[in-house]
Amino acid sequence: MLHLRMIVPADRTDTVVDLVERTTGTTHIAVLPGAARVPQGDIVLCDVAREAADGLLRSLRELRIVEDGAIAVEDIDLSLSRRADRAEEDAPGEGADAVLWESLTEATHEESTLTVTYLAFLAVATMLAACGVMLDSSILIVGAMVVGPEFGPLAGVCTALVQRHPRLALRSSVALLVGFPVAMVLTGGFNYLMNLLGVFSEAQFAAPHPSTEFIWQPDASSFVVAFLAGIAGILSLTSAKSGALVGVAISVTTVPAAANAALALSYGDYAELWGSSLQLLVNLAGIVVAGVLTLLAQKWFWARQRGPAT
Repeated sequence: MLHLRMIVPADRTDTVVDLVERTTGTTHIAVLPGAARVPQGDIVLCDVAREAADGLLRSLRELRIVEDGAIAVEDIDLSLSRRADRAEEDAPGEGADAVLWESLTEATHEESTLTVTYLAFLAVATMLAACGVMLDSSILIVGAMVVGPEFGPLAGVCTALVQRHPRLALRSSVALLVGFPVAMVLTGGFNYLMNLLGVFSEAQFAAPHPSTEFIWQPDASSFVVAFLAGIAGILSLTSAKSGALVGVAISVTTVPAAANAALALSYGDYAELWGSSLQLLVNLAGIVVAGVLTLLAQKWFWARQRGPAT
């Protein structure tokens, strides 16, 4: 269940309450007349089954509640109410299958913005991956994958394409197109410093790396793995099962490929530079294609499950 707290202009309160009451899957409706001060209006509270929330939020947008009032949505961890149980039973479909598009757009907006923190995480992850390559350590490679924040912008691109949201698409693309080059440049500088300190060497990079050589040797399985990871990542976001994102992070080699490309460029190994760059592009493409197809499939499936809007 979700809890909605709305600030509604007084002249639209009756319309909003009527809408909420007519929406299958809602319960626990309360109205506090004149309780809101900024902006002024009435406060309307209700609980709604997750599978009915997207349609209700869309209708509230059409009433311009977002422009003239406010809508806050919160997850209810525990609701001891027979009315709530009946509301969830009456709502079409299953809550775990429902896509709350407003929540998805907001989440990807926040995760796909180019910020100092985002760049720091991506740069640190790439440097960790560089250490993993130089030491031929699969553990460090996995750690770098987990630290990397790149799935947020990738999910933002997928959501923007499906929802036709050009601003989100631009913001997410900028985070990727600026983030990776910046992280690779910083990793090149990190490698230069490590060479000066005697921690890294060209001979170390040129030595056989049986545990990590897959990073710069992409093949058909690279796309398959990225495609499956993209499906899992989008499903984890839309179903609010964020734990699955860890599995997604350690399935694809975006960050390690960027790190190896930076190292290869530093040492003039253009074969590995090309292979690593191709690996990076294959992984990014696989995730985006899978993410878009998954969201389209969910949109189609849920439209059939929900039937005509209430």
